[in-house]
Formats: sequence, C-alpha cells, structure tokens
Amino acid sequence: MFKKILVANRGEIALRIIRACKELGVQTVAVYSSQDETASHTIFADESVCIGPPESSKSYLNTTRIIAAAEITGADAIHPGYGFLAENAEFAEMCESIKLTFIGPSAEVIRKMGDKAVAKETMKKAGVPGVPGSEGILASEEEAMDIARQIGFPVILKAVAGGGGKGMRIVRDEASLANSFMMASAEADASFSNPHLYLEKYIESPRHIEIQILADPFGNVVHLGERECSIQRRHQKLIEEAPSPVINKKLREEMGAVAVKGAKSVGYYSAGTIEFLLDEHGRYYFMEMNTRIQVEHPVTEMVYGVDLIKEQIRIAAGEPLKLKQKELFPRGHSIECRINAEDPANNFMPSPGRIENLHLPGGPGIRVDTHIYNSYQVPPFYDSLIAKLIVVARNRREAIRRLNRALDEFVVEGIKTTIPFHKFVINTPEFQEGNFDTHFLEKIYDKAKSEIVVES
Repeated sequence: MFKKILVANRGEIALRIIRACKELGVQTVAVYSSQDETASHTIFADESVCIGPPESSKSYLNTTRIIAAAEITGADAIHPGYGFLAENAEFAEMCESIKLTFIGPSAEVIRKMGDKAVAKETMKKAGVPGVPGSEGILASEEEAMDIARQIGFPVILKAVAGGGGKGMRIVRDEASLANSFMMASAEADASFSNPHLYLEKYIESPRHIEIQILADPFGNVVHLGERECSIQRRHQKLIEEAPSPVINKKLREEMGAVAVKGAKSVGYYSAGTIEFLLDEHGRYYFMEMNTRIQVEHPVTEMVYGVDLIKEQIRIAAGEPLKLKQKELFPRGHSIECRINAEDPANNFMPSPGRIENLHLPGGPGIRVDTHIYNSYQVPPFYDSLIAKLIVVARNRREAIRRLNRALDEFVVEGIKTTIPFHKFVINTPEFQEGNFDTHFLEKIYDKAKSEIVVES
C-alpha cells in the first residue's frame, strides 16, 4: 500500500478521497489555489501545498506545480479525482515517467478511450454494440452528408475530443447539415483545440445508462450494475440513481457482461464507467468510456456496499481485485441529487457567494458528500457543485420519499441553489413512475421555473 497520496483536486471529491485514504492508513497531501486556502480538503489533509492563484489553468491544471508538490512532500501516488487532470493522458504519462503512481488506468488507455472515434471503433471490434455512424473522424462535410443519407436523418455531430455537450449538434435534415458541421467544428476547436468531428444516428428518446466496472492489471474485471443518468440538462447530469427503473436482472447481466468484455479488450484497470444509450425498445448502444471515478459513484456504493475509491487505490497499489461477480448485486435503491450553486429560476446562472446559514440533512439512509460549511465563500472560479445528497432505501418509492424529506431539511442560505428544482423534479408524475428520457428536463423546465419563482 502507498505511504502518501497527493490529491490533485478540490471540493467534495478531494475530501472524499482524503477520507478513503485515512481509512486505509495512508497519509494525504492536498494541493490548493490561493482561493482555497481555508477549503475543507486543505484543512483535513495531513499536508497541504499552495500551487498557484485561483484560476484553474494556473493551479489545479498546472501539472508542473502538482508534480513538484508531490516530489517535495514525498508522495508516492497521485489521485486525480474527476475533472481537471483525471483524463489527461499527458499528465498520467508524466507521473509514469518519474515512477509516481497515477491512480487510474495507463496513459495509453486514457488516450485511446479519450478519443471518442477511436473508442467507438475499439469497442466495435470487441463486440460492444454501437450507434450507426462514421467509422472514425469525418474527413469533410461531404463525407458527413454521404453517411447521413445512408443511415437516415436525424443524425448528431460530435467533437472527437468532446465532453459536456461542447462541439455537438443535432442535424434533422440535409439543408441544415453544412451550417451545423461548421458550428460544431468551430466550437470543438475553441473548447478542445481539436476541430475534428464524428457522426452518429440520433436516438430520439434515449435513456442514459452507465455501467460501473472495476478491473485490476491481472485480468480480473467485474461490473457493479448500472446507474440511471437520464435526468440531465445540456448533457450535464443533475439526478442519478441505481438501479435504473427500466433495467431488469437479465438486461443488467447482459449489459454488465458487455461492459466487462469492452474493458478487457483494452487492458483496462482501475475504476471506470462504460456509458450507453438505451432506446425505447431496449436496444443499447455504446456511447463512451470514462476512465476515472464518476461524480455519481456514491449511488453504486450505497446499493452494492463497495467503497469504489478504496478499491481504486488498492488496484493502483498492485493488489488483485478480491470482489467476485457472483457476490455483486444491488440491495435496495439509491438516488443522488447534485446540489449546485446556481439559480434554477434564472436559467441556472451561477450563484457564488458567502453561505450565511447551513443545515445538512441527516437520519437513516442519508449521505451528504460536501466540502461546504457555515460562512464558506463559494468561489466563482470552479464548477458550481457544492454538495451531493444521496439517499438509500429498500425500494425506489421509499427512496423518493426519503429524498423529499432530506431536501426539505437541506438549508443553504446566502446563495441560490438547485434544491427547489430537485424538489420539483422528483415530484413530477414522470419521475415518480420512472418514465423519462434525456430530454425530460427540457420539457418541464418552464413549468418548474414558474413554480420555483412562486414558491420563493
């Protein structure tokens, strides 16, 4: 096991990793920007090193300073969390070159799975079903048109190096393809310094289902079922749950086996997620692989009884995976709400500022992963996520009731948050019945906004 791990992140995920390390008996190093000098992860780590000013590009994305912090503190491993450098193959390579363990897969796998066109082709060769579309990067707008005519409209253009909905355009007819191609390519170039696109058949009413896997370097791979991630806004997830209300035991085993096969085909190790689109007929298609821990990992932990961060660290330390597939099945139902410092009644505008009063919910089956505290100043420089509220119960209906109770108890004053929006969403008939897709929030937003305004 490692002696000391540097956590190359901030916020709730940095604190989550520090807690796992403490329970494993591993010392921790926090890195922080000058803005985060009094942040929770800075305070609760065994050591902390300032790595730059508030801007992420000069601190949390500054690979040279992070590596230097690891060297001066004697850390023997780095945990990147999610976001920032978690899927940066060059950073993983830097760590490997100086014998500093990167807690995640190899740089080669990160690079391969980070290129969506390559990932799609790799998974196709492994027998993982994919959405019909281009075989790789589109050479031109003319090629995009030829493929679109073959598979039929609507289609979707996606940035090869994309994420978060950037460089993505839905094209419903031939007339709009040229302009969409130009706009998606320009946005991809501006966001990722890579203008290349690929094309897929657009699935009209999909659900977003992801399979959690754990794998070690010795060829042992298991899956821990699925997470339902269809409640999302502009491709950003807001509510996740496990298991999905539309996945039965047979389909879970089938999708899980496919995910395991896909992970083995690329020599994957560490925690990872294979994401699928599920259509209304129960057909599923590979979308992408995330080579890191996910924001929504707690719902899997709550129903499978496995600490994914600890397993990730053990794997990186060279320990073989001890979990057996036959022992892994969901027990109960878990739902997570991402609490963001945003104003849901004003198009989710960021709402940084000082927290004047805070009360966290508690009681049976409640977990809150957060780094905030009374008088904490929510900075404007980073992602707006301030907490994750997770509940677990015997079944979905009971979990929704518990979540309602927990949201009522969750008080954050001084800034706007998405708490009232979550209350609205989970009490809609569609959510209660599990009858929704990835477009659900777009359909209900206007009504939600008016009710939130009236309530406030």
